[in-house]
Amino acid sequence: MRPRIAVIGSGPAGLAFARVLHRHGHPVTVLERDPARDARPAGGTLDLHEGLGQLALEKAGVLAEFRALSRPEGQAMRILAVDGTVLRDWRPRPDDRANPEIDRGQLRDLLLGPLDVRWGRAVTEVVPRSGDGARVRFADGVQETYDLVIGADGAWSRVRPAVSAATPEYTGVTLVETSLDDVDARHPDLARLVGDGSVAVYGVNRAIVAQRNSGGHVKVYAQFRVGPEWHADPGRPAGPDRGALLEGADAEAVRASLLAQFDGWAAPVLDLVRRGAAFVHRPLYALPVAHTWPHVSGVTLLGDAAHLMPPLGVGANLAMLEGAELAEAIAAAPGPEGLDEAVRAFEERMWERAGRWASMTKAGLERLVSPDPSTALALFDEVQPS
Repeated sequence: MRPRIAVIGSGPAGLAFARVLHRHGHPVTVLERDPARDARPAGGTLDLHEGLGQLALEKAGVLAEFRALSRPEGQAMRILAVDGTVLRDWRPRPDDRANPEIDRGQLRDLLLGPLDVRWGRAVTEVVPRSGDGARVRFADGVQETYDLVIGADGAWSRVRPAVSAATPEYTGVTLVETSLDDVDARHPDLARLVGDGSVAVYGVNRAIVAQRNSGGHVKVYAQFRVGPEWHADPGRPAGPDRGALLEGADAEAVRASLLAQFDGWAAPVLDLVRRGAAFVHRPLYALPVAHTWPHVSGVTLLGDAAHLMPPLGVGANLAMLEGAELAEAIAAAPGPEGLDEAVRAFEERMWERAGRWASMTKAGLERLVSPDPSTALALFDEVQPS
């Protein structure tokens, strides 16, 4: 009899795990608190790396579909000085598929496929059962028992307390997101500024980054170093889990605050903020770099639930590969009795690799939002192909 397995969370990590396990003929239940797949915006765009996110998609059997949807041209990157001077302008080769972009919503739909997702199942607690799986408690009072529960439920995971007392800590950097729709028709000057991929401007302890999504949509991110009191202000609610949406008068107050933060920057760069609609407040949190836990039979974690790190293009990629690898390990386990050992061995591998990436992304954030803007440019020079 095959073990009952549930993955909590329908983000990239949970869906990659479920899709690979499903491909191996093993049933798995995905539990998601959102009431429906389109209950909220799926978010911005992701660059999926060869050897990480793309490898996970290959293991899931959907790499060809990804390549049909992805945007290799989205790898383009332009860096400006605060006065608008172009400092770097990287453009991908026609055959370059190292890190093509895909919208999060498209990736989610690609991975969902035939999966059994139970929408509207908000989990409040997971309780291990002394070597006999774990009990999942839901917000409606219902309880269910599984042989293995996998927490892929993000930064503020409800599963994590079953294995670890760690909680995310504020990094010192706050990000405020806005967006532009139908940019080519409504804002052709900003469409040219952003180009096919991204444009970034780095100043003293602050930055503005704009990234093209599909369908003429552009996401704009203003980021800056500020103390925790900024996002504790009742006028700017933190909402660290999903982000606090600010509209109307609140949005105008945030717009004015951001324009003051970036006063003196080139007018076209400020227009990315000035013409944005609603704003979403996203203070950046991270778990300790070397986050591990004593193995707990019946429960484990993936992705941000296990190793939340600054968003420097690695987290989703790493989470997807972890999900795929854990699924393969479970599929190859010698019967139900091998399940726990497969999970234990996976955790050891995950901790080692994630620790390296967490250390690099922490250092990367320090360089990107820095008192010396030249450190950001140097970082991009190191990682961009010659």
